Amino acid sequence: MKQALLLSIMLASSPLLAEDPEMLLQDARRQIAARKFDEAEQLLSQVIKAAPEMAVPYYLRGRVNFQRGKMAESVQDFDAYVKRQPAAASRQWERGIALYYAGNFKEGAAQFELYQTFHDNDVENSVWRFLCMVPTVGVEKSRAVMLPIKDDRRIPMMKVYDMFRGKATPEQVLANVTADDPQGDVLSGRLFYAHLYLGLYLEAVGEKREARKYIALAADRKLASHPRINGYMWDVARIHHELKGKK
Repeated sequence: MKQALLLSIMLASSPLLAEDPEMLLQDARRQIAARKFDEAEQLLSQVIKAAPEMAVPYYLRGRVNFQRGKMAESVQDFDAYVKRQPAAASRQWERGIALYYAGNFKEGAAQFELYQTFHDNDVENSVWRFLCMVPTVGVEKSRAVMLPIKDDRRIPMMKVYDMFRGKATPEQVLANVTADDPQGDVLSGRLFYAHLYLGLYLEAVGEKREARKYIALAADRKLASHPRINGYMWDVARIHHELKGKK
């Protein structure tokens, strides 16, 4: 909080910074890399105030607001980004996840359907559409219309896909992780994605106690900067644990 206050004072008292959006944007990226999301949000807001037609600052602030647990603000920023960069609409998987946590499930499902036109071989996209559909139409109907995925090469994602389709068990997902005897970072990277999607799946099908166990494993802070884990997806696990896993 003290750092954020000092940053606010610095920005307010420095006409050079206030007049230089590119410098502010570079500073914001450094804060994001350091996982100082409150400070990054303030810098990005300064950029947007100084250059409201720039698209990228809205995208970055959408991600940062998600990482701060501000779902409605995150969605608003992604919408503002797409308004300024319409060609990027089909790539906004982050917007779909923010919509899910904001409780806007139908629009979230539509976003993942649109993403399928950009990348049609991503198990995570199909899974998140399923998760967005379950609250409105239930597990079986959501399962029956899952987006088709043929060959996501990341282990254990195809087995995760089979689990969501009702054709594999959580135990089989975990067995797939270790089938070729991975070690070190490879193993822990695979386990992260297995634990995250096991937790999300078990919660969706009503096994909430078991789900919390896996979400907690995925949200382990030691994994925040793991070389084989998308840092933003680790934040998804963390946010899920904070918003739902502790209830």
